[in-house]
Amino acid sequence: MTIQEAQERVDEWIKTIGVRYFSELTNTAVLMEEVGEMSRLMARIYGEQSFKRPEDEANAKDNLAGEMADVLFVLICLANQTGVDLEQALIKSLDKKTKRDKDRHQNNEKLK
Repeated sequence: MTIQEAQERVDEWIKTIGVRYFSELTNTAVLMEEVGEMSRLMARIYGEQSFKRPEDEANAKDNLAGEMADVLFVLICLANQTGVDLEQALIKSLDKKTKRDKDRHQNNEKLK
């Protein structure tokens, strides 16, 4: 699925199942909540924090994928609400980073 197709599918879901979009401000708060849930898992899977229950650790990678999908879903909602074409925005962002950072990372001793 392309990013454009994802935006269309989320829009269709919102209009047929979700009733309507939450306000942009509400969706921004929901996005922060979802990023927090993803961050909590990242800290436990890849960081120093431990899981409270062993069963939480057993499903951690599946749960991480779900949290990342939740972040993407809400970000797509915000893009749809604000008229942002995420596919074009990502292309522009990659182009900007390529031009700006052409030599920066190659010459970064910390990355070698």
